[in-house]
Amino acid sequence: MWMAMVATVCRRMALPLIALLTLLPLSALRAETLDELYEKAKAEKSLVFYTGAGVAAAKATAEAFEKRFPGISVTGKGGFSNVLDSEIDQQLKDKKVTTDFVQFQTIQDYRRWDKAGALMHFKPDGFDQVLAPMKDKNGAWVAVNAIPMSYGYNSEKVQEADVPKSALDFLKPQFRGKVVTVYPTDDDATLYNFDLIVGKYGWDYMKKYMANDPYFIQGHRDVAARLRSGEHFLSFDVTQGSGNLKVAMSQADKTPVFFTAGGILKNAPHPNAAKLLLTWMLSKERRNPAAYSPRGDMPPPAGMPALTDARFAIGYADFLGDGRRLPALRKRFEAFVGPVVNKATQ
Repeated sequence: MWMAMVATVCRRMALPLIALLTLLPLSALRAETLDELYEKAKAEKSLVFYTGAGVAAAKATAEAFEKRFPGISVTGKGGFSNVLDSEIDQQLKDKKVTTDFVQFQTIQDYRRWDKAGALMHFKPDGFDQVLAPMKDKNGAWVAVNAIPMSYGYNSEKVQEADVPKSALDFLKPQFRGKVVTVYPTDDDATLYNFDLIVGKYGWDYMKKYMANDPYFIQGHRDVAARLRSGEHFLSFDVTQGSGNLKVAMSQADKTPVFFTAGGILKNAPHPNAAKLLLTWMLSKERRNPAAYSPRGDMPPPAGMPALTDARFAIGYADFLGDGRRLPALRKRFEAFVGPVVNKATQ
């Protein structure tokens, strides 16, 4: 008898819910499309975004967005994530937010901004397809790319047979003075890379690595430039290859993957334009077949494994956490590599 009563109550509760859902517009039940967001964004006429991808990337994104969505004037500022975040902090402190959208690799920034109530929660179309380690479940931020850090080498200087198979191979005497990476103390992605290595091989690895006279610089673009020029021969800290700069996955160690995430400030002057930018960045329309997407429904580059392959380490966001453990970790690495002394340009 009691089971029948429960079933009757459930049916009666479900009827009003079904009726409510039928009254809701379709847009309330799904993410808005690019066209729908564009109509709203056109009224705002402007968009301001910051990106840690650099000056050239900021310009390219702004130009591509303006071409795709005429009528919206875009101001993009590029630099290092761990520099631009201070400008966002100041805007929040002054209660004068002038930036709409941020694209940084410093995920710990999003977490503290979200804790302070400074971020809009927004889930663009495709959000459900993004791998869980690459998004905030509530929509405070979401990865807009996925970037493996592979082994890279100058094919004119290093024979294919000599390409390292593990981090231990970078300790070989033949590579003394020929290895270059970003400072692990200056870049969170490279810090993650080094942390994975010492996590497997121990801190004694750093003593041996430094004994082989490696070179450090700011920015992965500068690592690539040095390898292409032949100033240095190889690195385990390369984000992409082309020409004489070839890349290879480690055959023994996990390949770390980092990403830059998109987030919208709650008090953004142009919130719909910011939503449009984030949705466009994550869209299949914007997909680059030669690069990885954080979306599980988009194929990896030709001939490459999916990000869910066991050879990848995709715990970048978990590694960063809320950022509280990072200063001590950077200090420990600084004891080996020394302070940042060569400044790179964006």
